[in-house]
Amino acid sequence: MLKEFPSKQSVLKDWPELERPREKLIHLGSSSLSDAELLAIFLRTGVKGCHVVDLARELLSNFGSLGAIFSANQEDFCAKHGLGIAKYVQLQACLEMSKRFLAEALKQQGCTLTSSKATRDYLLSELRFEEREVFAVLFLDNQHQVLTFERLFFGTLDAAAVYPRVVVERALKHHAAAVILTHNHPSGIAEASIADKQITNKLSQALQLIDVMVLDHIIVAGNQCYSFAEHNELS
Repeated sequence: MLKEFPSKQSVLKDWPELERPREKLIHLGSSSLSDAELLAIFLRTGVKGCHVVDLARELLSNFGSLGAIFSANQEDFCAKHGLGIAKYVQLQACLEMSKRFLAEALKQQGCTLTSSKATRDYLLSELRFEEREVFAVLFLDNQHQVLTFERLFFGTLDAAAVYPRVVVERALKHHAAAVILTHNHPSGIAEASIADKQITNKLSQALQLIDVMVLDHIIVAGNQCYSFAEHNELS
């Protein structure tokens, strides 16, 4: 249940300027805002007896995190008081614009460094909110510029069946010279399992047969990334 507050507390214009989310963002930058304040700007208005910041706090408490809100399906999202189909559509549009912006930055900047921030940011945007395990590949040309990103295999929360033959076929189709392998750990644990290392070795060996180099295998776990290349775990 949403908490109710006296009407005088539900008007943000009565708050000191630098405590209001929009004004705080303008003066101090978006990084200065809490999750609730950022969500409040997205929501724009509260509901009867509850101003928008407290509505945002209540939603974060109900869902558990921003990530849970972002990854909620339409039914679960719209079932919450203060939300609805218009907000759901708006959020999905915002998320997709963010992904496309990061994809553009990645293509413009290139992937000459496998540890580049642009690469990590893009992979985080694509995989961090997936509830099941997803194995994907960034296909690159001979200048290590991005050709395309493809989700190839989907599994349970524990594992995904990955077939080297399929990865090889996709690499040939895209005329790729190199790849960056990636998958997520819905558990949030940013470590490589024995199975992760085994499939990386199998894929590296299979791709070597067609002269395609594996530059890295990046595991996305929550807000973190684990790089095989940085841990010297590529054969």
